Amino acid sequence: MLMPKRVKWRKTMRGRMKGKALRGAEVSFGEFGLMALEPGWITARQIEAARRVIVREMKRRGKIWIRIFPAKPYTHRPPETRMGSGKGGVEYYVAVVKPGRIMFEVGGLPADQALAALEEARYKFPIKTKVVKSRGAGE
Repeated sequence: MLMPKRVKWRKTMRGRMKGKALRGAEVSFGEFGLMALEPGWITARQIEAARRVIVREMKRRGKIWIRIFPAKPYTHRPPETRMGSGKGGVEYYVAVVKPGRIMFEVGGLPADQALAALEEARYKFPIKTKVVKSRGAGE
């Protein structure tokens, strides 16, 4: 599972996810990418599930880039706990994803295979996504 090696603050506030992604909004490394169309929190488990699907579909060819990292701690109170007594413990980590963010990139394999791999990965996320092509790919 992906998670930070060390953090400055153990628990963080939830924050807001308004606006579009400024960074990481272009396909930089591979030929095809998976772009988020709506804001959301992507858990480390969802990233790992998508990575496994892509690797299996690529059949040990090409290269994959994971462009998001779960650095935000998600806290959770135990069930049937009374009010007060502070914030819950850290359960897992999430990546904050805004619309336009490229989450995964693949390259070095045929276009149909790359598209199939990213289409399979789309099912692993709780947000709407689409497969995009880099400017120089497929010409």
